[in-house]
Amino acid sequence: MRIAVTGSIATDHLMTFPGRFADQLVADQLHTVSLSFLVDNLDVRRGGVGANIAFGMGQLGTRPILVGAAGSDFDEYRAWLDRHGVDTDSVRISEVLHTARFVCTTDADHNQIGSFYTGAMSEARLIELKAVADRVGGLDLVLIGADDPEAMLRHTEECRSRSIPFAADFSQQIARMNGDEIRILLDGATYLFSNEYEKGLIESKTGWTDEEILSKVGHRVTTLGSRGVRVEQAGEEPIEVGVPEEELKADPTGVGDAFRAGFLSGLAWGVSLERAAQVGCMLATLVIETVGTQEYQLSRAHFMDRFTKAYGHEAATEVRAHLA
Repeated sequence: MRIAVTGSIATDHLMTFPGRFADQLVADQLHTVSLSFLVDNLDVRRGGVGANIAFGMGQLGTRPILVGAAGSDFDEYRAWLDRHGVDTDSVRISEVLHTARFVCTTDADHNQIGSFYTGAMSEARLIELKAVADRVGGLDLVLIGADDPEAMLRHTEECRSRSIPFAADFSQQIARMNGDEIRILLDGATYLFSNEYEKGLIESKTGWTDEEILSKVGHRVTTLGSRGVRVEQAGEEPIEVGVPEEELKADPTGVGDAFRAGFLSGLAWGVSLERAAQVGCMLATLVIETVGTQEYQLSRAHFMDRFTKAYGHEAATEVRAHLA
């Protein structure tokens, strides 16, 4: 099963200032702030929802096709993804813009000053899915993840016009979208991904009820935080899957992306929706135990031990046959 993952590609540049921002601010001079902070640490992390999801799928051996836009500074990141089983040949490289990045400084009180540079991400709207499909011999599913809004709309319309099944996943872009845009992006989706809060926001912005949305998508997949995930289909009983026991909680960033990577890998393997959701929850648990969205290591034996403990021997036997 050939799955293309569209979405943002970015790096996070995270710095630590040992003092307090508040001590550097003069109340009657805030209209003309000019400050420079000498930081102690710089942590550069790979990210972007498209790249995070593709990385997780690559770790599970399903060889996803990453579709997005990056800058000429993408070479090292591309090599990393290639080494971890991601097909990056459909990433558009901008001739003039750098790869998107988030630059953030955190002080001793955990206050933050950050900026997000969209950069090459704005060129994702220029990517045609037909060219991707022609290169790999067709696409069975396209995940349309958070990206340049125009790119998300273009990819959705192209999937409809070419009868390519697609999964809608608005993620952080839902905050800037209006009801009309959300209706366009979800109508006819084979899968609709969201967390519990985003689920309510989708219903509020579109004016559609839960039942109406279920009638317009094949499956609605809602992550429930520590309570796991619910998979719904019109006329069917919901499937609910809990999460494995955590060994520690290091960093929640990228947990949703990891769940999607596991769920999509399950679809690629052809296992049931319940099994796919279980794989997604297991991978998400590995990510929450690691600082960074792509810093976890997937050992087949360790993954299967944890999976068996959480979901039982029957489930583990089905998944073990597919896990690379």
